[in-house]
Amino acid sequence: MAAYERKQTIGLFGFGVVGESLYHVISRSPASQAEIKRICIKHARKERSLPAEMFCSDAGEIIGDAEINLVVELIDDPEKAYEIVCSALKAGKNVVSGNKKMLAANMDNLIRLQEETGMALLYDASACGSIPVIRNLEEYYDTDLLLSITGILNGSSNYILSRAFHNDATYEEALAKARELGFAESNPSLDVDGYDAVYKLSILAQHGFGVTADPDKLFRFGISTLDRADIRFARERGYRIKPVAQAVKYSGNRLALFVMPKMAGPGDHIYNVEDEYNGVVIEGTFYDKQFMFGKGAGGYPTGSSVLSDIMARTHGYRYEYKKRRYFTPPAEGSSVKLEVYFRYNKPEQSNLIDFESISEKYITSDYSYVVGITSLEKLLVARDKLYGQPLFLAFTRVL
Repeated sequence: MAAYERKQTIGLFGFGVVGESLYHVISRSPASQAEIKRICIKHARKERSLPAEMFCSDAGEIIGDAEINLVVELIDDPEKAYEIVCSALKAGKNVVSGNKKMLAANMDNLIRLQEETGMALLYDASACGSIPVIRNLEEYYDTDLLLSITGILNGSSNYILSRAFHNDATYEEALAKARELGFAESNPSLDVDGYDAVYKLSILAQHGFGVTADPDKLFRFGISTLDRADIRFARERGYRIKPVAQAVKYSGNRLALFVMPKMAGPGDHIYNVEDEYNGVVIEGTFYDKQFMFGKGAGGYPTGSSVLSDIMARTHGYRYEYKKRRYFTPPAEGSSVKLEVYFRYNKPEQSNLIDFESISEKYITSDYSYVVGITSLEKLLVARDKLYGQPLFLAFTRVL
């Protein structure tokens, strides 16, 4: 079979929010040269909005169908998703995926499998919803002059913070509204505890810097412990709290990767990114900072991004992984310095983070906080002790 064909006959795995939205997006795009032939789902007997004959529960009915030349994988289960993607590539079918955890955990193997089979795997929808970040990193920022990628990569967390900051909603109220609107994952912890953003950051590190980063080893801190005291601190200083993922080069050819909230000031490009929107700032040696903005949560924005990958295959597009192929990728490092805000509720928590210097300290019987300089390395040492405790951490700047 040719590596690509103009007409995309699709076998779709998953018919949840994004899968169903993709079906409607394709049906409203008559020039797309794409058609969904079969949909594989977990529960074949469940009543659906499409004719029953379109559905199956046996992956082999799609993988073994010679007419299907493109598999689109949009399921929650990362292990099953990996099995589907590998089977499809080996069967001579190109693949579009939105499963960021599966991609981040298996990136090297998936790149190798594409090289071995000659098939293509596209996944722009996995990183930033409707923003084509991956393709831009591959095509426009394809030199080794990239200095940093800073972004709000999780629309659900950003929506929750916007509700809490601008509508005085509690964290619990904001989360409930996000789930009602379909912005939050079925397991909210994936969003609010930073897992989703870590997976996406790992993918962007591959295309931005050629680095294969293990998401389980990156520093991650989410927003699930947000308190009104943290919002009050931010308001008093003109900050807005944003859920940020960052990859930054330092000391020549070292790369620091982390996910944590940021106290963003008016001078930050992401300061005005609100609700379920994503914003990504790309900084380079000669082009300073460039900003991309778009919806990062919801079925239709993500479905539109999946359709963009499908359309790219009609022109034979594939990722070249230029940064790892043509340049020497930076080594991962953690000695970069950060200024952080650390709020804690119990006196014994005050020493959980090793600060090199402290610029501000506030202590009351209800809660306390410290603003000071530490390193990513020290945060990695402390991370297991920070998780699951009634405390909050955010950075203000990278030094």
